[in-house]
Amino acid sequence: MNHPLDTDVLVVGAGPTGLLLAGDLAAAGQRVTLVERRPHGISNMTRAFGVHARTLEQLDARGLADELIATGNPITSLRLFRRLSLDLGRLPSRFPYLLITPQYEVEKLLERRARSIGVEFRHSTELRALDQDTDTVTAHLTGPDGTPLTLRARYLVGTDGIRSAVRTALGLPFPGVSVIRSMVLADVRLAKEPDELLTVNGVGDAFAFIAPFGDGWYRVMGWNRTRHVADDEPVDLDEVRDIARRALGSDYGMHDARWISRFHSDERQAPAYRSGRVFLAGDAAHVHSPAGGQGMNTGLQDAANLSWKLAAVLRGDAPDPEALLDSYQSERHPVGAAVLRSSGALIRLAMARRPLPRAARALAAHLLNTLRPASSKATGMISGIGIAYGRDGRRVPDLRLREGRLYELLRDGEFVLIAPEGSRPALPPTAPASAARLIRATWTDPARRTALLVRPDGYAAWTGSAAR
Repeated sequence: MNHPLDTDVLVVGAGPTGLLLAGDLAAAGQRVTLVERRPHGISNMTRAFGVHARTLEQLDARGLADELIATGNPITSLRLFRRLSLDLGRLPSRFPYLLITPQYEVEKLLERRARSIGVEFRHSTELRALDQDTDTVTAHLTGPDGTPLTLRARYLVGTDGIRSAVRTALGLPFPGVSVIRSMVLADVRLAKEPDELLTVNGVGDAFAFIAPFGDGWYRVMGWNRTRHVADDEPVDLDEVRDIARRALGSDYGMHDARWISRFHSDERQAPAYRSGRVFLAGDAAHVHSPAGGQGMNTGLQDAANLSWKLAAVLRGDAPDPEALLDSYQSERHPVGAAVLRSSGALIRLAMARRPLPRAARALAAHLLNTLRPASSKATGMISGIGIAYGRDGRRVPDLRLREGRLYELLRDGEFVLIAPEGSRPALPPTAPASAARLIRATWTDPARRTALLVRPDGYAAWTGSAAR
């Protein structure tokens, strides 16, 4: 007996990754339900404070970047520890900086967009189990009043964080390690304003990070190597001050803490981001150390990669649906692994205390500070600008075309075909089946004789001849 579907895509987890994904799918005309175990409300209990250039480009392709930029402050130099400073101002992007703004500003923006285009939200709703067949996924949930609830969808995406109920229901392992134990978080007032907008440093026994909320409150994150205790061990402001003095040389007169907590930082990655009709994205698929501020950004870029592929399959526009959906794993899993390596290397260099690792840190800082190719590669990785999907799937910059900026044209969520005026490029078999959906654009340079097909996420899908 066939039961009617409740939604096209069920997204589990209403953090930044889930909100972007749900909004993209709804904008593409799909029915989307987003469930979240927490009650509704934007929380300031966030660890992410930086939005990198590639994420801002993805938001620009949705008409959201400028609004988010107004909530924060850009920094063009990322100081990872005192001897190493990466120059983000040279990034080949419309956004050559790191935007310092709290994660809740990203969530507010993405939630407003998702609600405005028809995403159905179900808060205080928790996934208990799921099963799937060749055509559907059935999610077994508990609703706000504790009553059982069943929802059926064509696809389900778990964006429900490090303790993902979706990943658990699939039986997928989450191998890795706890890289930093007993980190502390606090929201405080400061008697003295730091010299830099983002204050971060690591020494042999301590690491600390201070970022502004923008309203007079500051988030402090810190770690003391000599104090390893359980996450539920009480923490007070004196402990936070002590860590800041060890790592930064000052506690900046911290006072009036409104919230203090303790947690541990893991490095983990699921071996598979897809299991049949179920996908994982964001922290449900990978978690990293906080070094470089890549966690939230990587999750948002997971969503940007997956959303257009699911939309194309649901609309019947994919010549080979299974191959297209499988490409989410083949493209994003290596990126998650690379972020694990780079963020892990940064945090280990910052925490180095033995002579050999400290010498390696000094050498790495010297090379990155003096050699332009090495520095460019590092900033490209951390900012996301340097990420490419294989040899041909490179990021396409915000080209100026006769019809306007490329990333403005991408706001319709479709492929953009750029070609010389009057040409008729012969598209490859892997191009979208519905050519009528293509947005056609023209090079401003009349000497350009090639054609470029740009995916909805701003990566090259094909480059070829533009025969007339």
